[in-house]
Amino acid sequence: MRKNLKIYQQMSRLPFGNKLFSFVVCRLAPYFGSIKPKVTALKPGYAEVIIKKRRRVTNHLNTVHAIAMCNMAELAGGMMTDVSIPVKSRWIPVGMTVEYLKKAKTDLTAHAKGENIDWNTEGDKLVPVEVKDTDGNLVFRAEITMNVRFT
Repeated sequence: MRKNLKIYQQMSRLPFGNKLFSFVVCRLAPYFGSIKPKVTALKPGYAEVIIKKRRRVTNHLNTVHAIAMCNMAELAGGMMTDVSIPVKSRWIPVGMTVEYLKKAKTDLTAHAKGENIDWNTEGDKLVPVEVKDTDGNLVFRAEITMNVRFT
């Protein structure tokens, strides 16, 4: 089992464990702190991250900024990749294609889904991430290319 998955499983059982885990992730990768994310689900092949719509992540239209959605997609996709790949391997994002589908006017949830990806081989993996608003409307879609290498 990957270290981050073990830590997540232990912490998520505690009161405020998901919030604490998310805080630790943001300390290790500080840029993610700009969106104040909360990792609400994490397992091989799946991750879920939420952000609140607040002034810091909005644009001049009072909608969630495009780059804030890119940031949460990269976090969800990266966390899911990290807990899905074999123990003796590494990964790095090498590209991202995004689609802005609808104005993001509410809190958002990113879903990274990798259950159909072969994680037992090296190379580039295309990780799909969808971001939905509180009504379940798809507002943003990303495909993140993660390069996986065995060590």
